Amino acid sequence: MPKMKTHRGAAKRFSLTAKGKIKRSKAYSSHILTKKTTKRKRSLRKSDLLDKSDMNGIRKLIPYA
Repeated sequence: MPKMKTHRGAAKRFSLTAKGKIKRSKAYSSHILTKKTTKRKRSLRKSDLLDKSDMNGIRKLIPYA
């Protein structure tokens, strides 16, 4: 059986933590920043963990991560 291919778009957006959870970056931080509060923009910089309901689908896209 051939090796599975990694979904390159997903590989650039998600990474695994040491305990096997999937780390992601938050959305809504690229443009139209003037109307967003400083506090909101600061919290968007931080990374977040993927929700459990999305975990299995993303794991199939990044099998060797």
